[in-house]
Amino acid sequence: MKKRTLSIFMLAMINVAAVSSVRNWPTIAEYGFASVFFFALAAILFFIPVSMVAAELATGWPKTGGVFEWVKEAFGHRTGFLAIWLLWAENVIYYPTLISFIAGTVAYMIDPALANNTLYTLLFIVVTFWITTCANLLGMRASGWISTFGVIGGTLIPGGLIIALGILWVTTGNPIQISFNLDSFIPDMSSPPQLVFFSGVVLALGGLEMSAVHARDVQNPQKNYPRAILLSAILILGLYLLGVLAIAVVVPQSQINLVSGSIQAFSYFVNAYGLNWLTPLMVLLLAVGAFGTLSTWIAGPSKGLLGAAQSGDLPPLFRKVNKHGMPVSLLVVQGIIVTLFSLIFLIMPTVSSAYWILNAMVAQLYLIMYILMFAAAIKLRYKYPHVKRAYKIPGGMVGMWCVAGLGLIGSIFTFLIGFFPPSQIQTGNTFFYVTFLLLGIVIACIAPSIILKFKKPHWSKPLKHERD
Repeated sequence: MKKRTLSIFMLAMINVAAVSSVRNWPTIAEYGFASVFFFALAAILFFIPVSMVAAELATGWPKTGGVFEWVKEAFGHRTGFLAIWLLWAENVIYYPTLISFIAGTVAYMIDPALANNTLYTLLFIVVTFWITTCANLLGMRASGWISTFGVIGGTLIPGGLIIALGILWVTTGNPIQISFNLDSFIPDMSSPPQLVFFSGVVLALGGLEMSAVHARDVQNPQKNYPRAILLSAILILGLYLLGVLAIAVVVPQSQINLVSGSIQAFSYFVNAYGLNWLTPLMVLLLAVGAFGTLSTWIAGPSKGLLGAAQSGDLPPLFRKVNKHGMPVSLLVVQGIIVTLFSLIFLIMPTVSSAYWILNAMVAQLYLIMYILMFAAAIKLRYKYPHVKRAYKIPGGMVGMWCVAGLGLIGSIFTFLIGFFPPSQIQTGNTFFYVTFLLLGIVIACIAPSIILKFKKPHWSKPLKHERD
């Protein structure tokens, strides 16, 4: 078959769909006008380096691409297993935050006060996740239509409405909750608790490495891939900036709910303009969009670990799949872990604080994986200089060190400030906050080594259905 090629615009749309999300807007809106500064900083130190490094690695190892293969080729099997494990672990922790967004959104259709009710949020997370897990056991076909509608209905339509109403709000002389001046644009860079929301910005821009597998399908990738990334950056940053500012100008900073801030801002708009009938539609779009994301990704991390299990890194139990090709044992274990992590909503003082501490954990694990990826890109340039890469970061080794070096600096900096609890959110005891993050990181990082230490020879033997 003739290989299909992607245009600059098509690849840019893939990137926008993979990265942009209305769910992240309230988190960043806490910064107000300073969010523009942090978006620019995140683009330079993280967003652009991720896209360029992942593109080179994906086109250099196209058949068996992915962070597991890249890190394994650079630093060995054990480190590669750690990278894919961290990717799975951060996704597992991510699910409660995603479903809590759905819970907070749905609350506005029942009783807005429920958005701050920890027990309601916990029950909603557990029930929704297990229902979605059972649906995924039937295969991905059942959730495909939800995912397709989710991209359009859950991001572009509601996001466009929020941005349009935000512009209308400002241009018609309504009260604005933030100041547009130099003092509010540049944050206090000496205050870690003020800077900690920067990790939320970085996390919001994460995931572009997944679309880098398409880089080799772009016509003339050496020239067109950077152009696609530039267009992607403009569109993604534009959507985020306008959406975040639309929320920040309407909702007072102290009242922004990280879980339901998007619909919260929309409610301000429709009440002011007498368009209350739009609220249920908006709630439905946001909920279905987030549910579509959940349905699409719920099996992704487990299928990534399935590959490791099939290579003998996990016990044979985790290689078993049902007739639909779904890893039953891995999905069930994933569901149990998600349920346990969801209990944090009962421990933390507020829903927003629980949402943030889980987001912080996701960011910390994700950043360790990115540090490994950036380091692997540099190492592979030395280790395999003659491997053909359809896209190669320009400038030789100097260019690679500059791009990957910026990514390393940005990832390490964001990782370190992530241990400071944000001053804008009540997170309870600081000792608990830091201990929770450290304990989670240590457990996540040592788990692969423990698993490999007890690895048995029979783990690599094919199962009966695999032999058949």
